[in-house]
Amino acid sequence: MSPTDPTAAFVLVYDAGRRALTAVLENQGLRPTSRGGHIAVIEAVAAQLDPPLGPDIRRLNRLRSRRNRLEYPSADEHPVTIEEIAEALTVVEELVMVANTVLDAMPPWSSR
Repeated sequence: MSPTDPTAAFVLVYDAGRRALTAVLENQGLRPTSRGGHIAVIEAVAAQLDPPLGPDIRRLNRLRSRRNRLEYPSADEHPVTIEEIAEALTVVEELVMVANTVLDAMPPWSSR
């Protein structure tokens, strides 16, 4: 892997994971809003699938935190490495598999 913009590559990988979890919510008829930000998507899906999958889903939160530091950097923020992108990709690939597995099993949400 040889991205010309490692920061953009990392952010795109993170966004793929967030969108996979958003798909789980949307499949249930739920739509995340800007209130609560990206963490709300992660926590909503993790709460529904914990146990046993909550810790796996919450791994995206570490990527979210790094993404925030990249998008709003401080002077001492270190650049993204190829290894970091590869690790993030592994996390997101696992989340996409989880999302694909649960989409058909999770019915529309009901407040009853």
